[in-house]
Amino acid sequence: MFATAIRYIAKKPKPKMKPIELKMPPEQTQTITRVIFDVLKEHGPLTITDTWERLKEVGVRGLTGKRHMKTILRWMRERQKLRLICNHVGPHKQFLYTTWFTKPNTKQARPGNVSSQPKLP
Repeated sequence: MFATAIRYIAKKPKPKMKPIELKMPPEQTQTITRVIFDVLKEHGPLTITDTWERLKEVGVRGLTGKRHMKTILRWMRERQKLRLICNHVGPHKQFLYTTWFTKPNTKQARPGNVSSQPKLP
């Protein structure tokens, strides 16, 4: 027990993250965030890759790349415009971005769950 207490005290705390500051004009930030919010609202919970594909289809001006989009998504999460949900199926995790007002419909069948099928004699 004494060794456990020593190990607990010896750990350094996680450093505090400073808030993200976007280096874009506010008008451009508002345009990009509105498009991202509309895409997530319309197409439901999406992964980062799916969000990037949808935004490429829309053709958002001002986004320089996927890394820029991820920074903006994190900025929107800080301001509680979006939320991140985890879809945990078996050993795999899938993180999905969604708006606060959409119901997460991330129902996926777990592998090996075939008891719902009727057995034939």
